[in-house]
Amino acid sequence: MGSNLNSASNGPSEETKIEKSATPNGMLERISMDPTQGANFATEPRRELTQAVRHLIDAILTRDDVSDEVLRDAATVTEDLAAQIAGSPHEAKARGRRVPSERTHGDYLTRSPIVGQVNPVAPPLEWEVRSGRILGRGIYHAAYEGPPGYVHGGWIALTFDEILGMANVASGNPGMTGTLKIRYRRPTPLHQEVTFEGWTEKVEGRRITALGTMSVDGVVTAEAEGLFIIIDPAKAWEYFGQARGEAAPAGVEELEEPA
Repeated sequence: MGSNLNSASNGPSEETKIEKSATPNGMLERISMDPTQGANFATEPRRELTQAVRHLIDAILTRDDVSDEVLRDAATVTEDLAAQIAGSPHEAKARGRRVPSERTHGDYLTRSPIVGQVNPVAPPLEWEVRSGRILGRGIYHAAYEGPPGYVHGGWIALTFDEILGMANVASGNPGMTGTLKIRYRRPTPLHQEVTFEGWTEKVEGRRITALGTMSVDGVVTAEAEGLFIIIDPAKAWEYFGQARGEAAPAGVEELEEPA
């Protein structure tokens, strides 16, 4: 696979082919696979903070010899830092959303729970686009554990959902997940490099079939088949554009607010 995979800081490699999606009626024109589009948000300090939070999560999950005093002090410091960044004390029930400046698929990818450079929940996995396929690799640590020593099946499913969706965008066929079938062929170990591949297999009308594999040391540990649906401009605007205050596309009536 080579060593030029997209990392959190390097951006697309010279071999990476950036392919924009189809744009029916202009509704999907903002979709792009270029992760540098989120660079204004995924700054180096934010990436450094994200990695530090990952280290904190790992320490919480893997150290059982820490005193209650140290844990309480750490909780206080962490809450203070969260309030400092948020500009106000953290509410008991989180209500925040991703910043409204997110406009493209590239913007989303920086915050993705799987490949996000600035999402502490993400492993993150490195990736690149080659000839419309997504190729990548990464390591799952303690935060992703299911059975002792192995990756939780839910994280594997989430990874496939993300990777197959990215593959559809890369091939010019963006859609929303309809069904996702996972075949777990053997447990996927923690702390070892995992490689994955996703691609669009066929497109029939609005139905997109995408396939993917996950491997460790050349042995396939899981396979996926996803059915994705291309949404029409009216639905795309209803789901994504209306909430941003965007004008409805030509031929689409704006929905009235409920009384």
